[in-house]
This record gives sequence, C-alpha cells and structure tokens, in this order.
Amino acid sequence: MGKFVVKETKTGVKFDLKASNGEVIATSEVYASEKSCLNGIESVKKNAPVAAVENQTEEGFKKESNPKFEIYQDKGGEFRFRLKAKNGQIIAVSEGYTALKNCLHGIESVKKNADSKVEKE
Repeated sequence: MGKFVVKETKTGVKFDLKASNGEVIATSEVYASEKSCLNGIESVKKNAPVAAVENQTEEGFKKESNPKFEIYQDKGGEFRFRLKAKNGQIIAVSEGYTALKNCLHGIESVKKNADSKVEKE
C-alpha cells in the first residue's frame, strides 16, 4: 500500500502520493496551511477512485466531466496527468512520462493508492 507524505516547503505545505515501491506518483500544489493540504488529500481520496480519464493527446478526444484525470503532453513531449476535483480544481499532478502507457499506469496507481494513510515528513 502506498502513502501520502505531507511535507513543509519554503512557501507552505504539500503532499506526495507514493506507491508501495516508494515512487512518487502524484504531487499537490503548495498549500498555505497543513489543514488545507490535508483537505487536498481528502479530495484525492474522494475523487481519484471515481474520476474518468480524458486523453487530451488524442485528436477529437471526448470531454469528460469532473472529477477527471486529464492526460496532456508538456512542451518537452512528455505525457503528464492532472487530477481535477468535481469543482474543477487541480488537486494532484504527475511527473513526466515518455510513453502514454506509463502515464495510464500512473493514473491506475493513483486510483489504487488513493485510500493510503497519511504521514508527515
């Protein structure tokens, strides 16, 4: 089972969702307070398991309603995803993947690990 790791940054508090192998599979924005960060984790726990996948790299892709994972390509050509909550806010983002299948695997890992415990670093 994975885990959410809450950590202080220079400008606030953020979380990483780590898979059971320790790899970071999703990261949050930097929140102003720990309470806001924990609310973000609760949002991931609630939204990730039911989120549809919208692959914006496909021509004529089907628009999904929130909550959803949006797959896109960054300027460097890598595949990334962002998890949007029901209200449209981005609650977690991924690293870059060189292959679409690895990005899809990352989404499945977030869905599988969404009910993980929370630790402070």
